[in-house]
Amino acid sequence: MSSLFIWIFLLVAVLAANLPWLGERFFFFFNPPGNTKRAWMRLLEWLVLYLLVGLTAVGLEQKATGERYAQDWEFYVVTLCLFVVFAIPGFIYRYQLRPILERQRAH
Repeated sequence: MSSLFIWIFLLVAVLAANLPWLGERFFFFFNPPGNTKRAWMRLLEWLVLYLLVGLTAVGLEQKATGERYAQDWEFYVVTLCLFVVFAIPGFIYRYQLRPILERQRAH
């Protein structure tokens, strides 16, 4: 059963990593100026979602094991890099695939 929870958590992390690139609302509620979300807004959303996923993981670890294991800086660098890898599909969609699809629709 805990294996299922791990897979669900990883799926949630992949979805969270891709959310900033899929929508135009800033933090899912606010329309940005000009109705176009800037790159820094997407990166800020992505970083906040990384922190939320990390805090969720800490909470799940505490609940599952009854304690929180200390981690060094290397652990956080690896999780950040993993979150970057998780975000690649959304990034590719936003900056490479979507412009191609929009050009094809225009013709």
